[in-house]
Amino acid sequence: MTIQTKKKPFYKTSGFRLFLLIMPLLVLVFLFSYLPLYGWIYALFDYRPGVPLFKNKFMGFDNFKRIVQDTYYLSDVIRVLKNTLGMNLIGMLTSPLPMLFAIFLSEIKCMPFKKLSQTLTTIPNFISWVLVYAVAYAMFSVNDGFVNKVLINMGIIDQGINFLASPDHIWMKMWLWGQWKGLGWSAIVYIAAISGIDQEQYEAAEVDGANRFQKMRYVTIPGLLPTFFVLLILSIGNMISNGIDQYFVFQNAMNKEHIEVLDLYVYNQGMVGINYSYSTAVSILKSIVSVTLLFVSNQMSRLVRDESVF
Repeated sequence: MTIQTKKKPFYKTSGFRLFLLIMPLLVLVFLFSYLPLYGWIYALFDYRPGVPLFKNKFMGFDNFKRIVQDTYYLSDVIRVLKNTLGMNLIGMLTSPLPMLFAIFLSEIKCMPFKKLSQTLTTIPNFISWVLVYAVAYAMFSVNDGFVNKVLINMGIIDQGINFLASPDHIWMKMWLWGQWKGLGWSAIVYIAAISGIDQEQYEAAEVDGANRFQKMRYVTIPGLLPTFFVLLILSIGNMISNGIDQYFVFQNAMNKEHIEVLDLYVYNQGMVGINYSYSTAVSILKSIVSVTLLFVSNQMSRLVRDESVF
């Protein structure tokens, strides 16, 4: 005789309960990531503030055509793309730095010094870019900056140098400020990954006579590479999205040509230049390119590592 078990209703299954757990997150993603996509419709009109959207002149795809057909706008888009890709490329080339920082931080044996180092390098992530610029101004302003005063008092220079307005090496300057602000925070992911490495591998390496640097090279780094490649692939997909905060506070009339990235260009065209429809069209193209890069990087990961992110 066979015993038949009563099938549970779907709302009592573990899968449905897990779905309910992630439901708030899905709602937030829909509200803040997908619902705003309705705003893309502004790219199809010659929108003017104060006038209802559908009473504005319908432009169709003219705003998209302007990007490639108008010489002035095309040169501007090429310039900001060059700045965006250049700064992101510097960030990608130096992407192993958070991993290396996490490795060396995990090797510190003095716990008070280790906690102090991690705290001091993580706190800048929670400081707004406005305050970061305030620190930069206090250090590098022409008349009252600490650095200029020290250099003048030492007789190295005769008058103050306008470090903040100079366009020289602006990409490297922005990278340095970004590293100061985000290095400690970016290392947290790798610190968590290090704690997940099997300790028996370290014990086996120690039995084989490996020193600390050899254990780092042959155990820790290989254990972190999967995490590193996942973050690298995501950064490739996000390659033309630098954000706006950092570049907005550091931009000025002298360095704008070299510091203006795509996100800042969209803001300047839309909010400052009152050219909402055109800036929306540029933003749409940026999103399409970002999604394309994400799928390309995912396919590259499948070919190189036989693994994919999604």
